[in-house]
Amino acid sequence: MKILLDAMGGDNAPDATIKGAYKAVNQVKSEIVLIGKEEIIRSKFKEFYGKEPEEISNRLIIKNATETIEMEDIPTVAIKHKKDSSMVVGFKMLKEDEGDVFISAGNSGALLTGATLLVGRIKGIDRPALGGILPAYHSQLLLMDCGANTNCKPINLLQFALMSTIYLRNTFGIEKPTIGLLNIGTEETKGNDLTKESYLLLKEKSEELGINFVGNVEGRDAFSGEIDAIVTDGFTGNIFLKSVEGLGKFVKKSLTENLKKNLFTTICAAPSLPAIKGFAKSVDYKSYGGALFLGVKKPVVKAHGSSDEILFEFTIKQAEKFVENKAVPKMIEEFEKGNKEEK
Repeated sequence: MKILLDAMGGDNAPDATIKGAYKAVNQVKSEIVLIGKEEIIRSKFKEFYGKEPEEISNRLIIKNATETIEMEDIPTVAIKHKKDSSMVVGFKMLKEDEGDVFISAGNSGALLTGATLLVGRIKGIDRPALGGILPAYHSQLLLMDCGANTNCKPINLLQFALMSTIYLRNTFGIEKPTIGLLNIGTEETKGNDLTKESYLLLKEKSEELGINFVGNVEGRDAFSGEIDAIVTDGFTGNIFLKSVEGLGKFVKKSLTENLKKNLFTTICAAPSLPAIKGFAKSVDYKSYGGALFLGVKKPVVKAHGSSDEILFEFTIKQAEKFVENKAVPKMIEEFEKGNKEEK
């Protein structure tokens, strides 16, 4: 298996991507292909580790790409004109089966545009979406969409719910995952036009499509452990995601500061340290890796733009599991089956 990594994408690239790959290479079975400016990548390996990547592991490979898509680039223009960018080269390799999954923390719009145009949508899906995994009580929560589609129609949210169902069933073994619609109240009449119309469509079509729709879910109930996935538009989902991440950082920082407040609190906390560390880890979004771009024909993972080496390490390990679990082939198979039944 080959994991294709955009070495130049993200706020902290290429340092964070290189260090993340170094940390992950002995924890995965796959080859890791770092795509980007070879001269820079090699000089960074020498700077950090005093060795060429091949001397560290024969599963660390460099693929030269002379251009970089910047965060401020216009997505469609960048994908069309920067043909030797690390992102476009990665997509071409993925499409031509020169890799099994592509990871990038680069320009989100360009990543989504490139995945849709160069890799292609699964037949039956109008808009692919980003599925992010978040912690929940004794469980995890899938958030669909967490940033790909800022303007949605009810049919898009219905498809997000179906993709969530297929993904959770095949990847996590949840036979009938519970799917909720993110809203400001649980009543059927609550919300804006999109959520009210989406609710009615989900209620009408869920049984027919095999979706275990449980109705509207308020943000405060999303992490109860009773909901496996919530669907929403990418604008609301991205705000929700970043608010959760910010809260996690706040809790972790406040907890650490209070425990170290004085000698007394430090001593009293000592017996509880394992439990405290476990809690801190559970609210740390870095432990959950990137978001899988569901709805395209090959596995594409969007890492956080601000990813550090730890988050890249987790995302690389997560990407290998995506491929091993055959998340995308199973998605294609189920949608093809649905398309045939419609005919």
